[in-house]
Amino acid sequence: MSAALPVEHLGRVHLIGVGGAGVSVVARLLAACGVDVQGSDAADGPALAALREDGVRVWVGHDAAHVVGADGSPLVDTVVVSSAVRETNPELAAARAAGIRVLHRSEALASLMLGQRAVAVAGAHGKTTTSAMVATVLRAAGVDASFAIGGTVRVRADDGSVTAVPGGHRGTSDVLVAEADESDGSFLNYAPTVAVVTNVEPDHLDHYGTREAFDAAFVAFAGRLRPGGVLVACADDAGATALAAAHRANGGTVVTYGTTPDADVVVRDVVSGADGASATVSGGPLGDAPQPLRLAVAGAHNVLNAAAAVVTAALLGTPAADAVAGASAFVGTGRRFEPRGAAGDVRVVDDYAHHPTEIEALLRAARPVAGDGRVLVLFQPHLYSRTRIFADRFAAALALADEVVVTGIYKAREDVDPSVTARTITDLLPATASGGGVRAVDDKHEAARVVASLARPGDLVITVGAGDVTDLGPEILAALAR
Repeated sequence: MSAALPVEHLGRVHLIGVGGAGVSVVARLLAACGVDVQGSDAADGPALAALREDGVRVWVGHDAAHVVGADGSPLVDTVVVSSAVRETNPELAAARAAGIRVLHRSEALASLMLGQRAVAVAGAHGKTTTSAMVATVLRAAGVDASFAIGGTVRVRADDGSVTAVPGGHRGTSDVLVAEADESDGSFLNYAPTVAVVTNVEPDHLDHYGTREAFDAAFVAFAGRLRPGGVLVACADDAGATALAAAHRANGGTVVTYGTTPDADVVVRDVVSGADGASATVSGGPLGDAPQPLRLAVAGAHNVLNAAAAVVTAALLGTPAADAVAGASAFVGTGRRFEPRGAAGDVRVVDDYAHHPTEIEALLRAARPVAGDGRVLVLFQPHLYSRTRIFADRFAAALALADEVVVTGIYKAREDVDPSVTARTITDLLPATASGGGVRAVDDKHEAARVVASLARPGDLVITVGAGDVTDLGPEILAALAR
């Protein structure tokens, strides 16, 4: 870890893979700060179109000429990459050869945090939603926070309509809320004022190797808090509870939240239904009197995420009552139980869940939303290593659905492992309790047609996964319409 560079020292910045969720956010924020920003991506898409609208110069395709001249001289001062960019990328290779400064995306975001009261939200699950909730609660309380979130934030206008705001926003206050990605250890580049940890459940063992190394990274993350900073940790999660104890033992300040009675902020009377969720919260910076927490999104897990958000807002100076009331303004983020449409009286939603715990929480929240209808899942596993490690847990989580279709694995940053397929999960998954079936369909387009053929009026279809399964919603709707 090196000290973060002030933004004004970055010069002209080129971002490789600028269409990615995390990198596009950094590009948008840098441009909003007046930095000369450009970037490239392998394919065009909505993210590049949005960046063009923001005045960012972008190219489709990677070419060394974007960063160096014909004589090899630098055309930019800084190149920003994510962990998905390989050293063989022509732009990165040219930047290395020319001696151009290369920063990881997280290092560029750390530069944007300088001079700000930074909130960094980490955890194997819930980062995007909780980060968006923090920003929404603050906004509702009159604090225009900057935010860097790996997904769009859905905002309800005064007329009741909902629009999607890109995950990068430069606000007018001195608060910056960031989703802190633990997958590659890069969250250790941040030095936040408030660190929120929703859970410490093993994931990304392809990077860390062992549970012990994964846990140690979170201890180091808490240790990165600025002097006077606070760790906000979920007392319902064993890993986060152990982290809180370790941080306190190291002399750090901790506020825990959860349904367990010994949490600093206790969440009680949790109810989740088709129209949202509710609970009461009390204790810690929220005061002793129970306050009603109401959400427009369903799921007990979202109640906990909201508790983390209101605690964080209170720690930043928002009156407790305003913070709790502000949670009702949150209507969701992109790819988190996001409605995609309906056809033939069948609703289709999309969700980013890609870990067994996330899928279980998703399907438990989906059940009351489906009402008398069934819950059908089209799941695309993300990463061969994760599929292999958690195959039995994926099967157990998916068994909560009435019909399951598992399609081919989205390899992301990994090389193909032919020994791991959709059947790695489906062979462990018995026919569902309702008598429905389980199917492995490697081709994702065929999988979309199959799940549509299984649907009946009143059913809820969910596309699930962190890969490009999100693109299948329109195909399912078209098949349903036929």
